[in-house]
Amino acid sequence: MSIFVIGDLHLSFHENKPMSIFGDNWEGHEEKIKKDWIAKVKEEDLVILPGDFSWSTYLKDTYEDFTYLNSLPGKKILLKGNHDYWWTTLKSMRKYLQENEFKNIDFLYNNAYKYDKYIMAGARGWCQTDNEEDQKILKREAIRLELSITEGIKQYGEENEMIVFMHYPPITQNNILKNEENDFIKILKRYNIKKCYYGHLHGNSIKDAVEGKYFGIEFKLVSCDGLDFKLLKIQ
Repeated sequence: MSIFVIGDLHLSFHENKPMSIFGDNWEGHEEKIKKDWIAKVKEEDLVILPGDFSWSTYLKDTYEDFTYLNSLPGKKILLKGNHDYWWTTLKSMRKYLQENEFKNIDFLYNNAYKYDKYIMAGARGWCQTDNEEDQKILKREAIRLELSITEGIKQYGEENEMIVFMHYPPITQNNILKNEENDFIKILKRYNIKKCYYGHLHGNSIKDAVEGKYFGIEFKLVSCDGLDFKLLKIQ
């Protein structure tokens, strides 16, 4: 039983949204991911997808994207990304999956998920700017992150290791330069989280990713082009 992660699939089987604007390496990226996925993942394994799964605007238009995901082995858990406009309520999304017989897919949204001896928690996060509106959204996302973590502890106890996943980077170079613990870092430290995986950064932005151990937490970028379109095994 293994756990894998890969973010930002940006599937567009229903939409005309080519990702090649971020570089030629995105050409045929769906097949690259599928090939690596099938080679690595077994039916009993778990794959976390932290955001930006589909370019579709409405849930009803995600059918082809979920068909692609459903055809791949393993249990899949999705988080919300900033481009997942199709994302609605947990109840509506689970109903949609059930109606279309998309099995072994679920969502991490104000909740937590246990697999083997590990607990998965997380939230979308938000961009860290001085903009007042961004600050409001960031505060709300911090609340969602803590809610997911506390829900995991409530359901599954504290004896299991908890791994956190986010879409936006929870840490920036600026945080490190200023030795600044933002709201996300404070929450991760409060609950003794040791590993955090995030996506969102593509192309030239990958160079801005903070990876490694900071504030006692191991951070890793897992956007699919950041991983060369190969799933990362984390457990």
